[in-house]
Amino acid sequence: MRVVVTGGAGFIGSHVVEALLGHGHQVVVVDNLSHGLRNNVPASAQFIEGDILSADTWRAQIGQADAMIHLAAQISVPVSEDQPETDVRTNVLGTVAMLETARQLGCREFRLASSAAVYGDNPRIPLDEDEAGVPLSYYGLDKWIAEFYVRHADRQGTLKGTVLRLANVYGPRQRTQGEGGVVAVFAEALSQGSPVVIFGDGEQTRDFIYVGDVAEAFTWKLGEPGPGLTLNIGTETAVTVDAVWRILAGLAGRSPDGIEHQAERAGDIRHSRLKTARAAAWGFHAHTPLQAGLEETFQYFQHLNPQ
Repeated sequence: MRVVVTGGAGFIGSHVVEALLGHGHQVVVVDNLSHGLRNNVPASAQFIEGDILSADTWRAQIGQADAMIHLAAQISVPVSEDQPETDVRTNVLGTVAMLETARQLGCREFRLASSAAVYGDNPRIPLDEDEAGVPLSYYGLDKWIAEFYVRHADRQGTLKGTVLRLANVYGPRQRTQGEGGVVAVFAEALSQGSPVVIFGDGEQTRDFIYVGDVAEAFTWKLGEPGPGLTLNIGTETAVTVDAVWRILAGLAGRSPDGIEHQAERAGDIRHSRLKTARAAAWGFHAHTPLQAGLEETFQYFQHLNPQ
């Protein structure tokens, strides 16, 4: 299959591209490099530097494709709160533009990277896909709205749309921002010997999933367009931010005590854990244990910041 990956030079996107190539697909990466890195894109993938809001400038370079995996996004909750217009342009209008671009390219499938942020601070944990969205941030709200456009295209028969609601993704190549960024922030600070700050008391919980597992989810059953699906992609395991800090501190040989705490940030969710029964019925399971994933991530940051 010929697959277009928007945001394919970014953290999750570059892992998705590698997984697609590993499965024998042809890959076209579209990325404006505002956050992604050109070096993240394998040489065997076609690369187009382009913005999702300016598809007319690059669409002809692709010609035809079978599927689009849409990962390009504004990923920071604080940025979405400070710049809501930027967030809605990228995460809503950008998705609408990519749905139309996918149709013009002849794609049969469209996969959207959504987020656990659509659920907000819902106490009915673990959260299943039928829970109503009550997002606490513009980021969560705009991801939720983007999902409706994908499902609408699926109902119209324009494209077979699949929405993947991602838990907190972490792993190598992650930048120190965004929904899963706490792991990258900790790992980078520890590898540099820098001070570390936890926003809140550290007892907030997240469902942390390794990026390699997420990449496999995006490639799972690609080319078998069944009915439109909305799926949680996580581990169904709640882990405190403090527990992640202690594991990483141990890997760095540093005492976990004495860390600085600051006030919680606006839009942050207190507890999040996703129910994964629907993804399991689809055949997908996350396999990477937290300890192993954190070791891989810390080693990556150690390599970037040798002492």
